[in-house]
Amino acid sequence: VQLQASGGGLVQAGGSLRLSCVVSGFSSDYYAIGWFRQAPGKEREGVFCFSASGRSIYYADSVKGRFTFSRDNSKNTVYLQMDSLKPEDTALYYCAADGKNLDYCLYDYEYWGQGTQVTVSS
Repeated sequence: VQLQASGGGLVQAGGSLRLSCVVSGFSSDYYAIGWFRQAPGKEREGVFCFSASGRSIYYADSVKGRFTFSRDNSKNTVYLQMDSLKPEDTALYYCAADGKNLDYCLYDYEYWGQGTQVTVSS
């Protein structure tokens, strides 16, 4: 399984970015997917996740109403649309995936992409 994230960049506060992550290697579309971020000096945190079972969807409180997840199974790609960005959203963003069929989605995933940097200036 491989994940390739892209779409990060430098944006002013209030702006938008769309992160993309191409997921390859799973035999079906039923896998958990998550977006995580880590800012300098801080622990990694979950931003969004979706369980393989489809019964659990999570958005961090800090991004609810501003970030939106979507996926295009025909392109094996998942997206994170980030609107109304704030300086505190600055971090290295990772997409991650896991084939375990669990009813929850926030856990340490097996497969990780390389990360894409998001920097929001004030």
